Amino acid sequence: MPDIDTAPATENGDRVTLPPPGEGTMPSRGAFRALRHRNYRLYFFGQLTSLAGTWMQSAAQAWLVLKLTDSSTMLGVVSFAQFTPILLVGLFAGVVVDRLDRRRLIIATQILLMLSAFALAALTWSGAVRVEYVIILAAFNGTVSSFDMPGRQSFVVEMVGYEDLANAIALNSMMFNSARMLGPAAAGLLIAWLGIGTCFFLNGVSFLAVIWSLTQMEIPARVIAGAGTRMYHQLREGLAYVWSNRPIFYQMALAAVTNGLGYTYLVLVPLFARNVLHGDARTYGFLVAIQGLGSVVGAATLASRVTTRGIRNNLVAGLFLSAAGIVVFGLSRSIALSMAAQFVIGVGLTNFRASNNTLVQMFVSNDLRGRVMSTYQLATVGMAPIGALEVGYMGSHLGPMQTVVICGAVTMISGIVLLTRLKSIGKDAAPS
Repeated sequence: MPDIDTAPATENGDRVTLPPPGEGTMPSRGAFRALRHRNYRLYFFGQLTSLAGTWMQSAAQAWLVLKLTDSSTMLGVVSFAQFTPILLVGLFAGVVVDRLDRRRLIIATQILLMLSAFALAALTWSGAVRVEYVIILAAFNGTVSSFDMPGRQSFVVEMVGYEDLANAIALNSMMFNSARMLGPAAAGLLIAWLGIGTCFFLNGVSFLAVIWSLTQMEIPARVIAGAGTRMYHQLREGLAYVWSNRPIFYQMALAAVTNGLGYTYLVLVPLFARNVLHGDARTYGFLVAIQGLGSVVGAATLASRVTTRGIRNNLVAGLFLSAAGIVVFGLSRSIALSMAAQFVIGVGLTNFRASNNTLVQMFVSNDLRGRVMSTYQLATVGMAPIGALEVGYMGSHLGPMQTVVICGAVTMISGIVLLTRLKSIGKDAAPS
C-alpha cells in the first residue's frame, strides 16, 4: 500500500500547515466566522430550510407508522430499512464522493429525496399508504443518503477552506439541531391541524431551498486525484488509512457502539410520548424539539472552541451528559422531567458527535476525505439499523423504560472507555 499523505488540503489541492497537535488553535473570528464565506452562507440557510423539512417528515413518519401498526417493533423495522443501505453501499459511496464533483452529486441526491417526499405525501393523501410502502421509501431514502451524507461532509472544506473547517462543522451541528428543534414541533402542530401528508409535502418543497443555494455557488474546480484508479484500490486505500491511524479508529469504534445501541433509544420516543407520558403527536413533537434546543445550545458552545484540548474536553463531557440524560429519561414518568432530560441529552449528544467529527476531519487529506467520512458515516449511522431492531425488540419484551435505561448504561460505559484513550485522540492523529 503506498504511503498516504495525511496533510489537509485547500480547495485547489495545496497542502496547508496544521496547528501543533494537542494545543493548536484555529484562527478566531468569533463563533460564526465560517459565515464570512459567501458559498457557506448560501449553503447554511438553504440547508437549514431543507433540514427543518426533513425532521418534520421524520417525526410525521414515526407517528404514521405507530398509527398504522401500533407496534414499537415496526418503528424499529422502518428505522432498520432506512439505515441498512449505509451498511451495504456506504464504503463505496465514499469512493464515489472522492471521484465526482461533490456539488453536482449533492444536487442529484437532494432532487431524489425531494421526489421521495412528494411520493409519500401523495400516498398518504390518497389513503393508499401502507407500512410496506413506508419501509420501501425509507430504504430508498437511506440508499440516497449513503451518498448524500459523506458528500455534504466532504464538501464543507471546499466552501470554507481548512482555516474555518472546525467552525463550519460546529455551525453545521447548530444548523442540523435548529432544524431538529423546529421540524418536529411544526410536525406535531401540522399533524393535528392539517394531517400527516402535509408534513411530507412541505418537506418536498423545502428541498428547493438547498438545491437553489447549491446552484448559486461559485466553487473552483477540484482536482480529482486517482480518477483513473480502480475503485477497489481506492477503497482499500481509505480503509488502510483509518486502520493505521489508531486514534481515528478508536473514535469510529466508539461512535459505532454509542450510535448502535446508546442513542437508538430515540426509536422508542413516540411510544414514550403516548404510553408512558400519556400524550399525543404534539407531545412527541415537543420531546424531539426540546432535544433539538439542547443541541443548538451545545453546538453554540462548541463553535467557540478553538483548541484541540477544548474539543477533546467537549467530546468527553458530551458523552457523559448524554448518558446521564438517557437514564433519567428512561426512569421519568413526568413530562417536565422528560423534557429536561431531552434537553440535557441534546447538549451532550451534539458536543460528542460534532467534536468527534471535527477531530476526524482536522487531519484528513481532501483526496481521502470522502472515503474517510463514509467510513465515519458507517460507524455513526450504519450501526443504527442493528441497534434500532435491538431496541425495538427489547422495547416490546422488556418494556420501553427498562430498554432506555440500558441504552443510557451502554453510553456511560462508552464514556469510561473513552477516558482510557483520550490522550491519543487529536494528538497522535496529527500527520508526521
